[in-house]
Amino acid sequence: MSTRQVVLLGPQRLAPTLDREIENLAIEGSIAAITAGWQEREAEDDELRDLLGGDVVNLDLHRRADAVFAEDSELAAAHRDRQDELKALQSFYRFRLDPALAPARALLERRRGPTRWLAAERRAAVSAVRALDRQHLLRVAGIHRRFEALWHPWERPAVKRHRNEIGEILSGAKALAIAGGHVAVLLNRLRLFGVAELLGNQPILAWSAGAMALTDRVVLFHDTPPQGAGNAEVLENGLGLVPGLVVLPHARRRLKLDNPHRVALFSRRFRPATCVPLDEGTRLVIDGEAMRAEPDTRMLRRDGAVVPLDGKGRK
Repeated sequence: MSTRQVVLLGPQRLAPTLDREIENLAIEGSIAAITAGWQEREAEDDELRDLLGGDVVNLDLHRRADAVFAEDSELAAAHRDRQDELKALQSFYRFRLDPALAPARALLERRRGPTRWLAAERRAAVSAVRALDRQHLLRVAGIHRRFEALWHPWERPAVKRHRNEIGEILSGAKALAIAGGHVAVLLNRLRLFGVAELLGNQPILAWSAGAMALTDRVVLFHDTPPQGAGNAEVLENGLGLVPGLVVLPHARRRLKLDNPHRVALFSRRFRPATCVPLDEGTRLVIDGEAMRAEPDTRMLRRDGAVVPLDGKGRK
């Protein structure tokens, strides 16, 4: 089992704490940084460099992917086809999700009826949503497996060359920092170059989408979006470096945490994972099987409460 320490933080733009973390970890030497989720803004990392201090090397995953696709048109076309298939599948899943969630929400809010049967119907309704989520994740994983089996991207010269360079940088890095941005793009680039497989046991600091990418299940969420139904939806499996967590960046702005029915449904839907809001000031440290949290770090509980995380993820 890896002894790597992973530090998950709240958003860093308005209330940065990265500099404090670097000091706490007593990191001396180069720090590798991933800002691929920023896409075309990947190189605009001056503020990040100021926070991390010392020697920072941006892995430039987004730029490297663009270079790979420019050189390898066959892989680029296959990659586009895969992305189109994933988008279509997500659309179908989203279409089925709304009618599946409606009875689960209604039953959690309902107060009349025989207690035993009401509890049973609630469980059944939530189970139906969980089954839909599970089916979707299996289909997405199947698309990724077929792509890998057919194209073997790590063996293609353009990818292999960049991957070797990334591996050399990581082998000399004393820590890895993964910023936020667009989580699907970030995951895509991390997978294209197999970054997780190149890591040693150096500490990882991640926030926002970067934290989401490290989990084993990425959940998109917004209770009151400008458009759409406001249904949380699974996107795909993450890298699995911090399993058993569903992390929720900017939760105060995106979730109705004062609505116990919605909180209860969220917690029950994604059990046995612990659902953790990642707002400014949040700090969660995973060190092997041990987990430590700041007092202000909270979790969603199955009874609809939002309570301090006790380090064991009990709900």
